[in-house]
Amino acid sequence: MNVTAQELRTVIVERDFPHPPEKLWRALTQPHLIEAWLMQSDFRPVTGHHFNFRADWGAVDCVVTEVEPQRTLAYTWSAYGLESVVTWTLEPSAAGTHLRMEQSGFRPDQEQAYQGAKFGWQKFFGALEQVLAKEAA
Repeated sequence: MNVTAQELRTVIVERDFPHPPEKLWRALTQPHLIEAWLMQSDFRPVTGHHFNFRADWGAVDCVVTEVEPQRTLAYTWSAYGLESVVTWTLEPSAAGTHLRMEQSGFRPDQEQAYQGAKFGWQKFFGALEQVLAKEAA
């Protein structure tokens, strides 16, 4: 199926957190913290690192594509025919940190994956808030 870039869809979730970027960065890059709000992984914040997320429903194969400590993190997200990219952007704000997650690459025929991501990332962000509230500064 030939799909143009204009036909691809993106899920974006943005939220302000009352925590410094360093704290959010730890939650996005340390495997024991990632597991607490997202999934089990063998993640390392190193460009080119191959890793996967594991859950009871299966696994997601990923490769780190961009690492700019406490500012930007990106990795591919491949599962069940979905080839997408997840990009995290952290911006310091007066209240703490503005966190933006963008998952791009959903084809028109991947409506279920697209809707699942829209729902799932909201849930993950809620879990991330709880992990951050418990973590020491």
